Amino acid sequence: MLTGLLGGSFNPAHNGHRRITQFSIHALGLDEAWWLVSPGNPLKPRKGMGPLSARLRSAQAQARRARIVPTTIESLLGTRYTLETLRKLKRRYPKRQFVWLMGSDNLAQFHRWKGWRDIARLVPIAVIARPGYNAAAMTSPAMAWFRRYRVFAASISQNRGTLYRSAPALVFLRFDPDSTSATAIRRDNADWDLQYRDAPLRDPLTLRLIQSGSIEGGGGW
Repeated sequence: MLTGLLGGSFNPAHNGHRRITQFSIHALGLDEAWWLVSPGNPLKPRKGMGPLSARLRSAQAQARRARIVPTTIESLLGTRYTLETLRKLKRRYPKRQFVWLMGSDNLAQFHRWKGWRDIARLVPIAVIARPGYNAAAMTSPAMAWFRRYRVFAASISQNRGTLYRSAPALVFLRFDPDSTSATAIRRDNADWDLQYRDAPLRDPLTLRLIQSGSIEGGGGW
């Protein structure tokens, strides 16, 4: 199973998340993608962060009728950084081939992530272009290191195995993005999470019960 991993707070999830994921599934020939709904990122302010249950519910709403599985598995794994998450996921699901999905805004600062070269050696990485960030991404310290490992999207469409034979490998994907912003949604409706504060729900992947209104710490780069 070729599985894309898109991490984030999903505070809330929106159509922009869905579009980039659907595009990545098609462009990379993925079987499905998992949305890793982060318990919380210590590098982001806690103020304005919706409860984990509300963020998971918003992700489920956006993932309907798509090959997208929202999950809070990082909370179950007890991981704080992406590197730890990937190591545990690979041990837990040895028959899956994972691909890390991220926007070009993250590539621009990827060299600040804990063990970023180790992340690159664990899984292939697909970077989705985002207007306003692409120049910084292409001139970043991480991209200078990745340049020798770059795979072009055209070769993947001809041979799905191109990206998955080994890591490090990086592919840059370009498409017409959705302008929806979680920040704008929160600005227009600070109480967006109230519509999702009802009965407890089970995580679609782990089947773990997520209590309504729960806010958990941890999570990071």
